[in-house]
Amino acid sequence: MELGLGHLEATKMGTTVVAAFLASLVECVEALTVVLAVGSVRGWRSALAGAAAALGVLAGIVAALGPLLVRIPLHGLTRIPFPMVQLVVGALILLFGLRWLRKAILRGSGLIPLHDEEVAYEKKTAAMRTVNPVAFHGANGLDKFAFTAAFNITMLEGMEVVFIVIAFGASGAGLLLPASLGAVVALLVVAGLGFALHRPLARVPENTLKFIAGALLSAFGTFWAGEGAGIAWAGSDLAILWLIAAYLGTALCLVPLCRAGSHAVLVED
Repeated sequence: MELGLGHLEATKMGTTVVAAFLASLVECVEALTVVLAVGSVRGWRSALAGAAAALGVLAGIVAALGPLLVRIPLHGLTRIPFPMVQLVVGALILLFGLRWLRKAILRGSGLIPLHDEEVAYEKKTAAMRTVNPVAFHGANGLDKFAFTAAFNITMLEGMEVVFIVIAFGASGAGLLLPASLGAVVALLVVAGLGFALHRPLARVPENTLKFIAGALLSAFGTFWAGEGAGIAWAGSDLAILWLIAAYLGTALCLVPLCRAGSHAVLVED
């Protein structure tokens, strides 16, 4: 019995790390593209300072809210029963995952264009060159425009990662540390590749990652929302695995259907 429980716990921890890693990888790649564009045109010191400041703020949010949510005895100090909290958190993660799956399906079917990091990089560098490089320099030598641009994109993409990490922590299942680990590893991988290549990571299969991460998040959200609603999942935590397979399989089946539907509309027109 103990061995079986250990396998279930390892399955949950492992899928949490993978989900947080893949979701964070996508967001970090998109943030890196803008930071590289800002740094190459406006100067690396200001761009890196802005990105580092944003990362500090994001880490502070996780450090402040994550352990707080884990330590609060939801059964005692709040009038909201834990299953209700689990239901709400699960529903939010489910909606987040479904949003990613929807975008991945539309891109995979050709209804909306795939995100091209090289194109985004060229557009952003062109936009950076139109701004007066002298007008935004402060007394400390930092380019305020570059600092703000890098700070804003890192915060924008990073807040989605923070939401995922904190949501996992709020599940009450001891998943804050695995989710944080996955996010940190993704950040280090992307930062390391960006430092080595000095180019956007255009070869990263971003839409494939969105498919997988969307399925993982949707599965976790469904599982927790179901538990909060009183559903006893067959196989306990192992149900997460077949939920992942169900969401991923459904999403992949929808791609050719959406593509065929778009072709039918074009023919009728």
